[in-house]
Amino acid sequence: MIEIGKYNTLEILRLTTVGLFLGDESGEDVLLPNKYCPEDFEIGDELEVFVYRDHAERKVATSLTPYIELHQFALLEVTDVTELGAFLDWGLEKNLMVPFSEQRQKMRLGRWYVVFLNLDDKTDRLYATNKVEKHLSNEELTVARGDKVDLLILSETELGFSVIVNHQHKGLIYNNEIFKELKVGDVLSGYVKKIREDNKLDISLQPLGYTKFNDENVQKIYDALVANGGSLDLTDRSSPEQIYARFGLSKKAFKKAVGGLYKQRKITIEPDGIHLAQV
Repeated sequence: MIEIGKYNTLEILRLTTVGLFLGDESGEDVLLPNKYCPEDFEIGDELEVFVYRDHAERKVATSLTPYIELHQFALLEVTDVTELGAFLDWGLEKNLMVPFSEQRQKMRLGRWYVVFLNLDDKTDRLYATNKVEKHLSNEELTVARGDKVDLLILSETELGFSVIVNHQHKGLIYNNEIFKELKVGDVLSGYVKKIREDNKLDISLQPLGYTKFNDENVQKIYDALVANGGSLDLTDRSSPEQIYARFGLSKKAFKKAVGGLYKQRKITIEPDGIHLAQV
């Protein structure tokens, strides 16, 4: 069965005046309109396409990349409000509706909201909701202490920032764990620092074992690695200009700091740059 709200790998069945018809093993087919068809193809080729419903509520395929997929969360902008509900820009031709019943408060034109993409079982139609809490659960965790996880910033609290973890769970980054500016809707990586008895997740933006270094230059490079997802495309072969533009350091000072991190087994040095060592 061709699933809507998801990417499907489908076989090209036939070419028509309106586009390509793609199908799966179940025998179902769906139209990929002309404007989304690849220039070169052969019948029998497979294409990965996103499937949703068009204005006539028919399943349709597209090569466009949506900002959100089924059962995931994202920060989206309200582009219209009608008597039916609010409509969000999610990167596709037909905007995504948020029924009034799925709005925590009345959504306003031009505002951005963290929403969850869901499917109505009765109508088989996609809709969004910003009542996101009911789609998060920590009862059965799928993560463990030390795991690297995907995060979406949900809201700011007195303690720090509430985050969505792996599109499934809720966690918290405490203020003393934050070393850069964060805002609602940011997508980034983090680490499970602690699991409390009630399955609440404490999240850190640094790998476990992160420590402060005595040398300021070492600390500067280590912090940059953490902030950049664990990698930097600079090595001892990089030009002095590149190094200074990034860190304000001479090449000699940079090499010394990198050497210090390497000796402490905090990093690995590869041809494409330096990388945080696996914890």
